[in-house]
Amino acid sequence: MSTEQASDKRQEKSGAYAGAVRWIENLSETQFAYLLLMPALLLLGVIAFWPLLSTFEMSLRADSLRGASQVGEFVGLQNYTDLLAGKLDTVALPQPFIDFSQPFKSALIVTFIFTIASVLVETIIGFGQALVLDQDFRGRRWVRVAIIIPWAVPIVIQGMIFYLMFQPGIGFGANLTEMIGLTSTPLANSSSALGIIILADIWKTTAFMALLILAGLQSIDRSLYDVAKVAGASKWQQFRMITLPLVLPTVLVALLFRTIAAMRVYGLIETVSGCTTVPSLSCLVVTTFSTRRYGTAAAVAFVTAAIIGIVVSIYIVKFRDSQGGF
Repeated sequence: MSTEQASDKRQEKSGAYAGAVRWIENLSETQFAYLLLMPALLLLGVIAFWPLLSTFEMSLRADSLRGASQVGEFVGLQNYTDLLAGKLDTVALPQPFIDFSQPFKSALIVTFIFTIASVLVETIIGFGQALVLDQDFRGRRWVRVAIIIPWAVPIVIQGMIFYLMFQPGIGFGANLTEMIGLTSTPLANSSSALGIIILADIWKTTAFMALLILAGLQSIDRSLYDVAKVAGASKWQQFRMITLPLVLPTVLVALLFRTIAAMRVYGLIETVSGCTTVPSLSCLVVTTFSTRRYGTAAAVAFVTAAIIGIVVSIYIVKFRDSQGGF
């Protein structure tokens, strides 16, 4: 290669580099942020979306009883139509996907009951705890530690605590339910077992909601309350006009995290009562897959992911509205 050719190539590289630098400098702050996030987004796409697409592809095939490597024939959306129509309830599914005649045996209905009840109560109690912890009082640090302790308990231990608590002849919970005229074996009944599981989830994860909401409360400018006091605003007016609007974005983020986790509940149910007594969507995926009904299990898994995606989208829209737009 001649000296002139080498010089031309160096000039071309230098010109390309300068052009790239100028292009980056002309980007807005948002565009530059997305540019920096691009490698992470690509990695996330490979890790998250590739398994999702693979699951969807498997859901378009018939069930295979010969092993994971022996995929069934292509059947299109047949698994989805049979699933939503309830035709698979006695064939491939250990519990019905949706059945309004027996709601506490229906995986979809049980999941929504658990999610709505647990997240709603956790938010209300967690909000109250956060308001208390936001005040300055003696021993506040120890109260925070006491609230965090249930959240630090592993799910398996948490489940065993409530399993033994409501086990006949062992825990006081079974005697309590019998005394109030319910049943002496609450974990054997789907409706009462679901109530116990909701109670167990509230006991553990209320602290999570309280801590997130407390972080939002402590980010509020305290001078706003001083101005409100001078203006003669009552405690309720201060809460309604200052606290609630400013902490709402934090509450929505906390609700998003808890809703996603609640809709994926599996370990707590399996530990306390078992998926045969209280089925959820995740339970249905696991139990169906364990019977080597891979196409049906993939269809249930993809429908579950789609439902969670819809819920997440609703939260994002609400969060954007609370922020006045991104």
